[in-house]
Amino acid sequence: MKKFYLPFIAIAFAVVAASCSSDDGGAIIPTDDTGTPAVDVRLVGQITSDMTLTSDVIWELEGRVTVTNGATLTIEPGTIIKAFAGTGANASTLIIARGAKINAVGTASAPIIFTSIADNIAIGQISGSNLDENDRGLWGGLLVLGNAKVSLDGNATEAQIEGIPASDINGRYGGNDDTDNSGSLAYISIRHGGALIGEGNEINGLTLGGVGTGTSISNIEVVGNVDDGIEFFGGSVNANNLLVWAQGDDGLDIDQAYSGTIDNAVVALGDISDHALEIDGPEGSLEGMFTITNLTLIGNSNTENGEYADYRDGAMGVTKNVLARNFKSESDVELDNNGVAQNFIDGKLSFENWVTDVDPANAIFVENTGEGENKIIVNPDFTERAAAWSSTGNSGGATMSAFSWTYAASRGAL
Repeated sequence: MKKFYLPFIAIAFAVVAASCSSDDGGAIIPTDDTGTPAVDVRLVGQITSDMTLTSDVIWELEGRVTVTNGATLTIEPGTIIKAFAGTGANASTLIIARGAKINAVGTASAPIIFTSIADNIAIGQISGSNLDENDRGLWGGLLVLGNAKVSLDGNATEAQIEGIPASDINGRYGGNDDTDNSGSLAYISIRHGGALIGEGNEINGLTLGGVGTGTSISNIEVVGNVDDGIEFFGGSVNANNLLVWAQGDDGLDIDQAYSGTIDNAVVALGDISDHALEIDGPEGSLEGMFTITNLTLIGNSNTENGEYADYRDGAMGVTKNVLARNFKSESDVELDNNGVAQNFIDGKLSFENWVTDVDPANAIFVENTGEGENKIIVNPDFTERAAAWSSTGNSGGATMSAFSWTYAASRGAL
């Protein structure tokens, strides 16, 4: 049974627990004399039967909330979900476990917003006034876990997703169904997440573990997350119109032989961001090749790290039709150790049509080994060959009009 705890609004209100059947559309929401909702609704624990989150109240997320047992969580356009911070392994997250589904389809004028309980955003608003992109780590994030193939150490078929304790079996992802369907996500803004759950272990804004092609993902924004914006752990799901702004680590992160297509995406670095892209390859014998196309990368002069991209650990795939601008002169695109250079030589890793505001454009491409002061360029031929696919200019990349609905656009980040 799923549980909902209604918080105190005033001393006159008692804490109420409500449950609902799979066909009643959600919890029973008390109303005042005018018929408007009297209290917000708090989500805790597991959701084990179908439920709908309506847009007429602000829903509160406390601790690990998991959709399980094959249930479908539907979220109406314009719905706001505010999450408590929690601590450590109990940081507030929403997990869609394997076999369950999420049907969260907003619109450009009524996006679905995941944010912190500290955000003063109100029903009907697109943003509040007291937080900005530098407010990070105020809650966990959204995790969608599926049954598609992932490439794991020892050729295991499943693993525990990062950010969720191993004791929680609902954190497992991976399988053998590349067409697996975890539902639909569209016009969703995820803000101020990435709570630290352990040393060096934070939650991504949107985590996709073993998600299959039956899942629909489009028009997703992640703002001000401590760790990565969106991370793909294996799987084959296709995604389009993705925006990450002011993440603390990497913008788009690919691991474990993700083999889908990411089309029309933007990563805009904030003042503490690391790489716009971090791309890893397979961990086991299963290989998979990603495609990233129509991509805009936006740097700045303040970010201490602020690299374009790091391709490492056997990365395989193609990155094409890219516009990169406003990065520091020392920023680069790296081929970095563990088989990446050989994959590039063998055609398993390729680049096409990169446009930058650097002259010459191919100067941003380097093949490195080592770390920090020990980093050495070992194959200048990579830079030379980059001249064939790179040019200097200011056109191309993503179709930016697709992101006019976002919080980032409203704050001038694009």
